Amino acid sequence: MQTRSSQFSLRKCVRQLSAFCSLIIPLSVQAVAPAFVQQAYLKASNTDNGDKFGYSVAISGDTLVVGALSEASDGSGQGDNSNKGAGAVYVFVRENNQWSQQAFLKASNVPICSGFGSSVAISGDTLVVGAMYESSGSTGVNGEQDVWGAAVSGAAYVFVRNGETWSQQAYLKASNTDEGDLFGISVGISGNTIVVGAEHESSNATGVNGDDTDNSLNQAGAAYVFNHVEGVWSQQAYLKASNPDGLDRFGQAVAIDGDIIVVGAYQEDARGPFGTDNISRDAGAAYVFVRDGEIWSQQSLLKASNYNAAGDKFGKSVAISGESIVIGAPGKDRDSSTADSGAAYVFVRDGSDWKKQASLVASNVSRLDEFGGAVSISGDSIIVGATDEDSDDTGVSDTGTHNFLAPDSGAAYTYLRNDSGWVHESYIKASNTGEGDLFGHAVAVSELSVVVGAYWEFSNATGVNGDQSNNDAGAAGAAYVYKADVVFADNFE
Repeated sequence: MQTRSSQFSLRKCVRQLSAFCSLIIPLSVQAVAPAFVQQAYLKASNTDNGDKFGYSVAISGDTLVVGALSEASDGSGQGDNSNKGAGAVYVFVRENNQWSQQAFLKASNVPICSGFGSSVAISGDTLVVGAMYESSGSTGVNGEQDVWGAAVSGAAYVFVRNGETWSQQAYLKASNTDEGDLFGISVGISGNTIVVGAEHESSNATGVNGDDTDNSLNQAGAAYVFNHVEGVWSQQAYLKASNPDGLDRFGQAVAIDGDIIVVGAYQEDARGPFGTDNISRDAGAAYVFVRDGEIWSQQSLLKASNYNAAGDKFGKSVAISGESIVIGAPGKDRDSSTADSGAAYVFVRDGSDWKKQASLVASNVSRLDEFGGAVSISGDSIIVGATDEDSDDTGVSDTGTHNFLAPDSGAAYTYLRNDSGWVHESYIKASNTGEGDLFGHAVAVSELSVVVGAYWEFSNATGVNGDQSNNDAGAAGAAYVYKADVVFADNFE
């Protein structure tokens, strides 16, 4: 076990606060240790074997959302496990640095094996939840929910909060619902706009709002944009790659901020930056779309800097904050001895161009860790998950080890942007690291807080900060919240 280090890079907001204080009081304020500390260990209120709590996570301010795509209750309460794989979502809120569960959410049609909670995203008081295995044959917004005619087509659900009460506002389906599309495998929200990915959608359309009727490109993938105007949700755009091809899986990852959407296609095969050939299998790509008024158009096709790197899976995860995008490539090989160690790439917008600003790798690079399988960005902070990292470390430290004593326990890494670029800030492990926990499968960052999901964690604890030591609930799952703890030293002059 490594000791928690107190030496971390200064955060931008801390520097700004220090500068402000120096103007109004006659003393020098030095930020000594802006270190991440674990604030909460979250479990479901109805923990059970195989629920996979922590499969998806999202955070906005003092509200945190955790998806459990295999939870099995029937919707009448949390104790009836008659709907295997229906899924559930748990909402937690923070007050005075204490977290508590605010809501337990289920889909309005609660079918078995729907995977409700396979993806989550939150913006203020609006939450969107993906259910990638849902099987109704309806299309569009608020259609018939119990018409079972399109197995594993997928759905998404919109919830809104009034006071402390959450209620379902909308039921979203693709405009071209089809069997096996996995609509809802990824979701994103910004204000009144939602984007939903469907990585197995199979039309041969290109660009924005093309013809969706020809399903000749198996699993090419698509993404769908919905907008909320005057109390009504409606589909605004149907997004496809500019170079679609079978098995590209465009839409496996999506993200949105304002008028910018980024969509990952981690099995795209083009060797070069223009997507004109298919000789680099599963190199991956990401696509940037921008909105002008109500019109969406593709602005950029992004590739890793080593265009011909087959198997990198660039675009397996994507995130955006302002004019910065981070893209994970968990299949990236650093060298011949570190296959699938993984990487993440940061791009920033320069006019209408997106330029690479940084390439990020783990502080303890090791083969098969799949660093970059999950990413999140907020302002100048990034968190990257590596679900297959193998050390038995616990807690927060600087760099991590290579001891391989807890295979696939997982880890997460934070980075901070300063005047010299992006710097590694912390290496995060679960407080109860266990083999196969897959800590880092889902990550999210908001301001000075980060959350990490470990959907294969085994403890039978419930609620917040329960007993971690009893591993009697296999793959029940957990989530962990960390907060930057800033200590100031006051030097009077």
